[in-house]
Amino acid sequence: MIVGSSPRRVAIIGGMRIPFARSMGAYAQASNQDMLTAALRGVVDRYQLKGETLGDVGAGAVLKHSRDFNLTREAVLGSGLAPETPAFDLQRACGTSLETAIILGLKIAAGQIDSAIAAGVDTASDVPIVYPDSYRKLLLASARGRSLGERIGPWFGVRPKHFKPQLPGVSEPRTGLSMGQSCEQMAKTWQISREEQDQLALHSHLKAAAAYDEGFYDDLIVEFAGLKRDNNVRRDTSIEKLAKLKPSFDATGTLTAGNSTPMTDGASAVLLASEDWARSRGLPVLAYLTYGKVAAVDFVNKEGLLMAPAYAVPRMLSDAGLRLQDFDVYEIHEAFEAQVLCTLKAWESPQFCRERLGLSEPLGPIDRSKMNLKGGSVAIGHPFAATGARIVATLAKLLAQRGKGRGLISICTAGGMGVTAILER
Repeated sequence: MIVGSSPRRVAIIGGMRIPFARSMGAYAQASNQDMLTAALRGVVDRYQLKGETLGDVGAGAVLKHSRDFNLTREAVLGSGLAPETPAFDLQRACGTSLETAIILGLKIAAGQIDSAIAAGVDTASDVPIVYPDSYRKLLLASARGRSLGERIGPWFGVRPKHFKPQLPGVSEPRTGLSMGQSCEQMAKTWQISREEQDQLALHSHLKAAAAYDEGFYDDLIVEFAGLKRDNNVRRDTSIEKLAKLKPSFDATGTLTAGNSTPMTDGASAVLLASEDWARSRGLPVLAYLTYGKVAAVDFVNKEGLLMAPAYAVPRMLSDAGLRLQDFDVYEIHEAFEAQVLCTLKAWESPQFCRERLGLSEPLGPIDRSKMNLKGGSVAIGHPFAATGARIVATLAKLLAQRGKGRGLISICTAGGMGVTAILER
């Protein structure tokens, strides 16, 4: 039962993350639990929460071992929080930690809890590798046997194919296409040029490098495994260098390793609370989580795989009574620069807005000088489930530095979904 006569404001106190690292590198020996624990401990240490019992902690991972059936709870037990702090796992692909923040925010708004941490983690280095279904069924058939003969019988059917390991799926089960291949189709549909994508990628790296130079990330990142900074940010890149890269998903395509997110390992976490809880501990409020929205598209028959944010955002704007232009900062997740450009172009399209969104007028353009001010996912990296919390913490700090304002978050995900949110100060 949800109690509380009127919704409370959901305060964002701040966030911490470990540096994001290119996969098979600095964190090759680290597990999801190792990284998530480090990110949670970063929040605990920064906000002096050691021994505190929080209302809840929610986190998740996209690539997850069966051993991690209770991943977030195990990480909480190693974080320094009181063992009485509950925890749960959630997964909505690349929108996982933003979705977790929204759900925990609703609990705070409803008065169910006063404090929470939303987090996410992923590794493409320590991925689960399993044996084929046929081998698993053989083992289970043997285990079900009541007699020695019944237990031994299934093993007479063993073939070499039973021992061929399977890696995690990298394509959509419904289409057989990888996310990059699907986005390549979107780029062709929306006529997004290679030059536009490379230009956006260059800006992502330059902004991230400048943010490090000015010390913006100093209090948002905790050292882990000897790494102090995201190791994908390129200071020496250029349009000329990006132009030399070969297409990654289609020989005649426009998506490359330079304008797409790299495979990344990392974890991030953000502390949410009621205003009273924050005030009682002398913790400043950076911003407030005010709106959230999810959407999904029929990517098999009707729409591009990563176009769901183009639907979620206008629905959220309607809830909030806002225009697309009513924001001081835009944080649009760069799964691929083509995805960002397709979404922006859709919002400017009278036909798309009329036929797909049911609007009489297009949403219009955004001021791109306000987008991804401290670098985006192409430069910083994208550990799938960790990106949302990274963005929330970054945007909250930006709004706090401004002293006022409003920010929009848009994240596309696998499965044709999108998760979006509004932060205000």
